[in-house]
Amino acid sequence: MGKIRTITIAIFTVFLLGVSQSYANAEDGEEVLQASVHLEKMDRVIEKTWPETIARFVFDSGYTFHYPDAVRGIYVTGHTVNHSRFGELLELLETTALNSMVIDIKDDHGHLTFRPDEDSPFYDISQNWIRDPEEMMRTLEEKEIYPIARIVVFKDSVLAKERPDLSFKENGQVWVNRRGEAFVNPFLEEVWEYNIAIAEKAAQMGFREIQFDYVRFPEGFERRDEILDYQVGNYTDGDDNVKKRVDAVTDFVAHAREKLEPYNVDVSVDIFGYAATISEAPGIGQNFSRISENVDVISSMIYPSHWTPYFGIDKPDLYPYELVTEYAKVENEVLGALETPPTSRPWIQDFTASYLGTGNYIPYGVNEVEAQIRALYENDIHEFLLWNAGNRYTRGVDYLNP
Repeated sequence: MGKIRTITIAIFTVFLLGVSQSYANAEDGEEVLQASVHLEKMDRVIEKTWPETIARFVFDSGYTFHYPDAVRGIYVTGHTVNHSRFGELLELLETTALNSMVIDIKDDHGHLTFRPDEDSPFYDISQNWIRDPEEMMRTLEEKEIYPIARIVVFKDSVLAKERPDLSFKENGQVWVNRRGEAFVNPFLEEVWEYNIAIAEKAAQMGFREIQFDYVRFPEGFERRDEILDYQVGNYTDGDDNVKKRVDAVTDFVAHAREKLEPYNVDVSVDIFGYAATISEAPGIGQNFSRISENVDVISSMIYPSHWTPYFGIDKPDLYPYELVTEYAKVENEVLGALETPPTSRPWIQDFTASYLGTGNYIPYGVNEVEAQIRALYENDIHEFLLWNAGNRYTRGVDYLNP
């Protein structure tokens, strides 16, 4: 691999030197024109091959993955990788237009989902769910499945328990929400670096994209920010706590993208769908536009079941096509106002939300999944991710022509 990389870089270098010399020696219009033609050819070559060249050679993870025409992916837990269901999911991707997997590397509790070397600072937080990461990556490579590493950032009960000073405390104890989950503090750069180091490890493993989830403060934090005990790091100026939270979350995303740049991975962020419909979410610190300006991909979670009455739709779970259509219109307008908008790749629903109660939900199957995809396509959004917490996805869906 290293020898090939050297040869490839040498070819590009010679090509560039040759074009430079053409300009240096140009004494008449014909030679200048020839040099210009060489440059145009070089631009086309670089435009066509440079992303692939970078993917192959700039960071030598030992695996070659190519960015697909459009990412159409599914969510996969660390547990599933070593379960018979993983084989079923591989077969699903081989026989449909799905082409990508979002795989937990740091899960919702804060665990690493595989065992690193024993001298790794993350060994103590790791679990042996993905027993052979190298074999997993080889399998994905062989089957041409685009690998995305999911890293849950600020929801982290493991780190909060180990380091209460990096969390939020109430009456001297680590604060937890109603589900018993603890968060760590987005104001603190030590927390940033902890998660970025895990992201770098994922990039070294060969993942081509790092997807950060729970890039936010706890829900309803605006009702707790005067009650909980926590540090504000460098965010001491001013009295506008909403602005401070938004700045901290946005700054983390920008910093993470900068630190990951040498690995040539895309950076994506999961974000609440409703964040695109308001100027900013005051409690959790998510500003849709500002986060979008600092990522390659923005993945709004737009599951119909997760909306209260919105867009004039009283029971959104009953109307997957209408809900996604209305959302897509809003998001397109917001992203269209940005100078360099990221790729839109929403999370859509492939599960039945029976917990909503009778009359408020419908069983989700082929028609409901296709309705969401069709709504995206009709609004010029061509990428999507399917969410099912148990990794059981609907069979028989047409992902290209729903």
